[in-house]
Amino acid sequence: MKGIGGSTIEAELNAIQPIAHLVQPIQKEEFQQRIDKACKLMQEQSVPAMYLHAGTNLYYFTGMKWNASERMVGAVLFPNGKLIFIAPEFEKGTIFDFMLIEGKVRCWEEHESPYELFVVILKENGVEVGAVSMDESTPFFVFDGIRNCQNDYQLVNAKPITAGCRMIKSDAEIAIMQHAMNITLEVQKAAARILRVGISAKEVTDFIHNAHVKYGIPTGSYFCIVLFGVDSSFPHGVKTPKDLEENEVVLLDTGCLLHDYISDITRTFVYGKANEEQTRIWNIEKETQQAAFNAAQIGNTCADVDNASRIVLESHGLGPDYKLPGLPHRTGHGIGLGIHEWPYIVRNDKTVLEPGMTFSNEPMICVPGKFGIRHEDHIYMTENGPKWFTEPMHSIDNPFGI
Repeated sequence: MKGIGGSTIEAELNAIQPIAHLVQPIQKEEFQQRIDKACKLMQEQSVPAMYLHAGTNLYYFTGMKWNASERMVGAVLFPNGKLIFIAPEFEKGTIFDFMLIEGKVRCWEEHESPYELFVVILKENGVEVGAVSMDESTPFFVFDGIRNCQNDYQLVNAKPITAGCRMIKSDAEIAIMQHAMNITLEVQKAAARILRVGISAKEVTDFIHNAHVKYGIPTGSYFCIVLFGVDSSFPHGVKTPKDLEENEVVLLDTGCLLHDYISDITRTFVYGKANEEQTRIWNIEKETQQAAFNAAQIGNTCADVDNASRIVLESHGLGPDYKLPGLPHRTGHGIGLGIHEWPYIVRNDKTVLEPGMTFSNEPMICVPGKFGIRHEDHIYMTENGPKWFTEPMHSIDNPFGI
C-alpha cells in the first residue's frame, strides 16, 4: 500500500519543521465584535442579562482565559454592551492582568456569597425581575446558589446567544482551523509511514503527540485514538489496545489545539493486503461520507445530512438506524473552541445550515467482532455550499492519494 509503513519514528520526527506560527490568533477587535453580536441577539430576544462562566464561553466573548474551579468566576453582559466581571477579591489583580476586553470587576471575599453579589449587580443595572440567561456550561453549584438566594429571576439557557454566535465562524477562525487541520493531516501521513507489524498503539500515540509538538503545537495532541484490528470496531477505543498484525485495519483519530481551536481527523486503512470485506466496507464508508457532504447545502438541516448517510448505508444492507453492522452514532458534530459543539449532525437537530458553520463528517461503519471504518474530515459552510478542510481519503490501496 502506498504511504503505509517503510519509515521510522526517528526519521519522520527529524523531517518535521515547525509551521504552527504561520497563522495569527484571534485579535482583540474580533472579541469586541463578538460582544456586539451577542448584544444584538440579546436585544432581539429581550434578554436582560447573560452570565458567562469561566471557561470557553468567557474566553470566546471576552478573550479572558480562566479555568473553572470551585469558586464562581465569570462575567455579566448586558444588552447595552456593559461588561462586569465577578471574581474573588484575592484574584482581582490577576483578573485585571488577564483582561482583554475591559469591564468593571466586582469581587467577593471568601466568607461572602458570590451569588448574592450576582443579584446585586443585576439590580444595580436595572434588571429587577425576569429571565436571566446563564451560560450553558455553568456548573450546577453556581446555578443552584443563584436560584436559592433570590425569587425575582428565572435562570434560562443562554444557548440561543452563545451558540447563536459561536456556530458561525469568522474568516479568522476558519483560517486557524484550516492550519490546524493541515498540520494534523501531515501527522496522520507520518504516522501511517512508521507502522510495522508488532508496533504498539502506545508507540503510535506517542509518535503522534511528538509530531504535533515538532510542528509547533506546544501541547502536542489534543487527543489521540489508535486502534488495530477488532479494536477498531469500538468507535472510541478499548481499555487495552492490541499491537498491529499483518493485514489488519488501522484506525488513527487525532487532533491538536492551535490558538485555542481544535483539529480532528480520522484515517482508516489496512496494513498489508485488504480482504474483500474490508475493501467493501471501506468503499461504502467513502460513498456514505460523500453523500453526507452532498447533502450539506445552505438551507438544508443537520438532520438532512444525517439522513443522507443512513440512506446510503441502508441501500447496502447496513443498519437501519443505529443497528450494526452500520453507523452506531450521529454523522458528525460541530467543532471550534470545543471539539464537540453546535451544530450536531444528527436526526433530531433541525438547525438550518448557514455560511460559517463548521462540523465533522464521519459516518463510521462498525462491523462487530471484526473491524470498524471511519473516514473523518470536516466541512465549513460557504455562501456556495460545503467545502472540505481536508480532502477525504482516496482509495483503500492509496489512502493518502500519493
